[in-house]
Amino acid sequence: MAAVVAIITSMVVANAAQTFATPNSAFISYSLATGADSAAITPVTNKSVLVMGSCTTFPDEGVGQVSLLHIPSTVIVWTGLESPSPSAITSGATGITASHIVFIDLTHHVDIQVASTDTILIHNGSTGTRAGNVTLVW
Repeated sequence: MAAVVAIITSMVVANAAQTFATPNSAFISYSLATGADSAAITPVTNKSVLVMGSCTTFPDEGVGQVSLLHIPSTVIVWTGLESPSPSAITSGATGITASHIVFIDLTHHVDIQVASTDTILIHNGSTGTRAGNVTLVW
């Protein structure tokens, strides 16, 4: 058997400048009656924001998340993953009120929606009260 020999003749190493910062976050708990909306939530502007939501009401528990960008007075842009049943990629860019962003419950009745070009909200479209939380990290 012949031995395989690899010879490295040159290697380039690049050093990237890194800044580590403690992230900022906002935590919102909700308990919404059928058809109710939370108060408007204003994401930080011109920075990527991780939006993670959950429904903790049995038997509708679930989670969903998106990366979101809020361009002031213009648009909210997002891409992420819907809560299971079935799980799917969600994405969009709009400032139109009531536009779906991401489902955060198992049966796809509780979602985060666009409230305006500058805000989002949690909407309960189920037939009962639903509770949970939403966390924004930037």
